[in-house]
This record gives sequence, structure tokens and C-alpha cells, in this order.
Amino acid sequence: MFEMRPRHIWCGLFLCPKQSNQVHHFLASSDEVHRFIEGNENMKKLLISLALTCASAPAVHADEMQQAMQTFLDEHITSWVSDPILINAIKAQNNKTANHDQAKIDEMDQLWRGYYGVNDAPIIANVIANPAADFLRDQVALADGAITEAFIMDARGLNVAASEPTSDYWQGDEAKFTQTFTVGPTAVHFSDVELDDSTQEVQGQVSLTLVDQETGQSVGAITVGVNLSALM
Repeated sequence: MFEMRPRHIWCGLFLCPKQSNQVHHFLASSDEVHRFIEGNENMKKLLISLALTCASAPAVHADEMQQAMQTFLDEHITSWVSDPILINAIKAQNNKTANHDQAKIDEMDQLWRGYYGVNDAPIIANVIANPAADFLRDQVALADGAITEAFIMDARGLNVAASEPTSDYWQGDEAKFTQTFTVGPTAVHFSDVELDDSTQEVQGQVSLTLVDQETGQSVGAITVGVNLSALM
């Protein structure tokens, strides 16, 4: 029987032979990864397959993964990210949060973290139980497993709507926001592949600036989690 060795398999996948110095931050604990893999039969099969592939073929370079994610963005995401239901939700929240200073933002983020896991807490319910969140969940469902999550942020990097709760409320200090909204209207950011705290899926994230098509102004950003298997 093939024995699962999480650290070896993950290293085979993401610390490929010619890139062994690229340590991804989710490798915090082999025991944690082992528990996740043992409870997910499909992921176990996927990891075994990919580990064997990585052992017999050159590593997939980061630019190849980015190209695959760009293709997925073009074919499966761009058609709906500018829907008025998302843009209008962001604009409405921008009117409320425009004058929030960093102390207020930090206070809200800490409140969210304190209630994380309590979906009926007002600060969380306001994000996951609104028409824009329903729209995002519809897109996740239509993707048939290829999209793991989706959430939109206002001009301050605060959550507006999400298909499910994220691990934090403020994204403004993360690349998904600093490399999109603060860069410009056409900016796109592709994350590393990782084990996401919120979804517990091995995924990459595609983030991009959202633009009001009527005014041409950037209003916020969106992040879409893409299941690794969708890029294989």
C-alpha cells in the first residue's frame, strides 16, 4: 500500500526539484496537512497522482501556473465580475466607509475575527447574507467545483459580500487588494497555490480591480478562489 507522507508529497508538488528554495507558507505542520489529506479521499488521490507526475517530469514553473489561471479568468470569470449587483453593492458600502480611519478598520477586523464561525453575528451576516453574496454563491455553484469561493471588497479593502466567510474582514494589507485596486483598473493578481484557511481547499486565488462601467472608475476588487484540479 502507498503510504501517505504529507510533507514529502507537498514538497514534491510545490518545492519542485529546481525550485526547492520556494517554501510556501502553508507548510506549517505536517500533522495538520496529514489530517486534512486523510479526511479527503479525492485530495489524497490527486496528491498521489501529482507527486508521481512531479517525480517523473520537470516541475511546472510559476509562469505556467499563472497562464493557466489567466485562461481560467478569461473563460470563466470575466463575464460576470462587472455585474451591476456587485458594483452597486460596493458603491453603496464605499459611501459608508470612505471616512473610516485605520483604527476603525482595525476595530472592525478584530470584531470579525472574534465572531468568525458565528455566521449570524451581524458583522458577518451583513457580508454573507445579501443579494451580492447570493450572486457570488450562484457563480460558485455554476462552476461545479472549479471555484471554491468568491468575495468582493470596497475601496478600503473591507469585505462587501462573500460566498462564505473569509478568515478576516480587512483585505487592504494583502496582495489581493494592494496589487489590484491600488494599482489600477486593469490590474490582476495571481496568488501562489496554497491551502486556504477559509475554504480548506488547495487553491489559487485570482484577484482583480472592479470598475464601474458607467463611470470608468475603480470601485473595489474581487477575489475568486480556483480549485487546483480545475487547472490540471
